[in-house]
Amino acid sequence: MATAARETRLLPPPLPLATLIGRELRAAGSERPTLRYGHAGFAKRGEDYFLVKPDCLRVPGDPSSAFSVFAVFDGHNGVSAAVYSKEHLLEHVISALPPDIGRDDWLQALPRALVAGFVKADIDFQRKGEVSGTTATLVVIDGFTVTVASVGDSRCILDTQGGELQLLTVDHRLEENAEERERVTASGGEVGRLNLFGGQEVGPLRCWPGGLCLSRSIGDTDVGEFIVPIPHVKQVKLSNAGGRLIIASDGIWDALSNEAAAKACRGLPAELAAKLVVKQALKTSGLKDDTTCVVVDIIPSDHLTSPQLSPKKNQNKLKSLFRRRSHSSVGKLGGKSASIGSVEELFEEGSAMLEERLGRNLSLKAASPPFRCAICQVDQEPFEGLMTDNGDGYCSSPYAPWGGPHLCLDCRKKKDAMEGKRSSRSTACR
Repeated sequence: MATAARETRLLPPPLPLATLIGRELRAAGSERPTLRYGHAGFAKRGEDYFLVKPDCLRVPGDPSSAFSVFAVFDGHNGVSAAVYSKEHLLEHVISALPPDIGRDDWLQALPRALVAGFVKADIDFQRKGEVSGTTATLVVIDGFTVTVASVGDSRCILDTQGGELQLLTVDHRLEENAEERERVTASGGEVGRLNLFGGQEVGPLRCWPGGLCLSRSIGDTDVGEFIVPIPHVKQVKLSNAGGRLIIASDGIWDALSNEAAAKACRGLPAELAAKLVVKQALKTSGLKDDTTCVVVDIIPSDHLTSPQLSPKKNQNKLKSLFRRRSHSSVGKLGGKSASIGSVEELFEEGSAMLEERLGRNLSLKAASPPFRCAICQVDQEPFEGLMTDNGDGYCSSPYAPWGGPHLCLDCRKKKDAMEGKRSSRSTACR
């Protein structure tokens, strides 16, 4: 009898039937898709790199917390920045995410963490004193939710079962992006073409000093701070039909339109699809640049073959997100979702203003140390070089009331330099 009573005490309390049914329904609705992926590329300069990490875990040892990461890095002026970003960018992003949070909160915090991770990678790499730079397009897949962060002109497109083609990134090329040209010049940079002897202007628009034709990148220590590492971030949720992602460097996109790249590989498995996209790009323009392509198929678990992605005739429309927007209305959805055909848009933001991206409403209102920098994740004592807000803007006064994310002194200098408030050569980060 004593043994039976002891075993009864060890049993968990009974749960109502409604609770058990609810758990079953939630489990059925959260069934994760299968990912199939492939990569292909040709090197002209050897400065393209890619990252494939299909088996990441939010919670160590918990398979239900799995997510996957895919990325393309297109280096220039050397390979160092691309190699560093491949090896360290993801860890900087993960370090900016709060530990021990549920999946919904994790997905909601991810866009902000991507911004902090990109800026942290830029600061750390520039401290090495090397002058190379890189584009970066980082894709995080958690179930049917896809989050893409990008600087530069590598690109990610989404091809869905319904025949809708969507661009999930924004090209940060000065030649094509008027808003970025305005931002760079407002921050103290000069935009113009290369001048030959005699005053003849040639080539694409570039930013001076440095002559870079991109307005955002990681690295590039030899150009002004107005070339920023703050990424455009977009988060969408696919329907349970899944879809295909094509992530590629500009060696692909300079040769192929989004539609041509998607059409070249429809109905093929991911590995072969990546090869066909590269082959079509080389056939179109030759090997003028490094060409790198990663294809990822997001496949419902009850349909383990690659999606056919065969749209109805005349229904393949590019829903491009590359359009001019003011920084104050760049596409934040404020927690509300928007439906784009079979894809639900959860979040989009592309502002280059760091305080807008990190969020002024995220103060922990902590009364005791340590305070943690929102970018570099370093703990500090209160008012020890922390960035604060006096209600009219950010300042470094230790007596101002707190109203936004903590930034340490180095990250504050980085922020000010990116906004043209300090000389780029006066910061500790350059």
